[in-house]
Formats: sequence, structure tokens, C-alpha cells
Amino acid sequence: MSDPESSEWEAALRRNREEKDDFFAEHPQSPIPPEHREEFDGLDYFEPDPAFRVDAEVTVHEEPEPVEMETTDGPPARYLRVATFAFELRGEDCELHAYRQETAEDDPLFVPFRDKTTGQQSYAGGRYMELEPDGELETGDTVTIDFNLAYSPFCAFSETFACPVPPEENWLEVVVPAGEKAPELA
Repeated sequence: MSDPESSEWEAALRRNREEKDDFFAEHPQSPIPPEHREEFDGLDYFEPDPAFRVDAEVTVHEEPEPVEMETTDGPPARYLRVATFAFELRGEDCELHAYRQETAEDDPLFVPFRDKTTGQQSYAGGRYMELEPDGELETGDTVTIDFNLAYSPFCAFSETFACPVPPEENWLEVVVPAGEKAPELA
């Protein structure tokens, strides 16, 4: 017998992926170069796996430290480290930092990362997640980080984009076979 909550989560994840594939195939702002859109038949994903939805304990940085992230093509991007998430994944204690640009207080938290699939099964430049907490985060809160929502930045599809590269403090020493796989472009 399947867990109804898990079934709902997986159905929502699959809808999210279908919507993204539609956007990439048809939208004028798609990162897929126009000459490749006709043969684009969807992104390649790892199978949904609830084991890669983890509860993380939050530490909020009351005075966020600035972090300069290298970009794939261009000057570094300046972010503020606003929170740290501590969690266990595949038996390992892990930590990821969340960032915001100084002028983007209402934007979702930006969580760029690398893991042991980076450059092999997933994009060589790392992947991103965004987190939109319900309300203001406080130290000691618990949030769910869903690696099944990890995605490749637009620069994985076209060199016309400059994307932040995950800083070394967000390099995980575990394999995370969840979310988007590396794009295959002709």
C-alpha cells in the first residue's frame, strides 16, 4: 500500500517537471538555444526519491557575511550568507549555506551546491535549489530541503548566460542522485 502523502509529493514533482519541460521547449525566454528547441524532448532527471527530501536545522545569520561567487562568464556575483542548514544525508552529516543578493530581500533563498554526481551525472558547474520558507526563519527551525528539485543553471544550456558557481563551502561529499541530470545538447 502506498503512502498518500508520498504519492501526492511525487505527483506534484512530476507536474513541476512537465511544466519546466514545456517552458524549455516553447517559451521565448527558454535557455535552450532556438536551433536546438525542435529536437528538445525534455530534461533528463533522476527518478523521484523521497530519501533525498531531508529535514534540516536552520541557523540564521543575524549579520550576514558577504560572499563573492565566481561566475561561469563574467565578474563575480556578490551574495550574503543568510542561513546555514545542517542535516544528515546518506549517513553523513552535511551542511549547506543559503544566500541572497543584498538587494533581493524578498527573493527565495539561493542554495547552489556540488555533490559527487557533479561533472558526471549532473552538470559540471553544480546545481541550484531555491527555498521559500513559510514566514521568517529563526535559528532552531526545521525546513525540508528537497534535492529532487535541484536544477541545472541556465548556463548549462547556453554560453550566453553567466551563472554563479557554488562556493567550496557548499560542496557536499556525498552522492546526490536526485533532481536534474546533466543536459544533453547536440
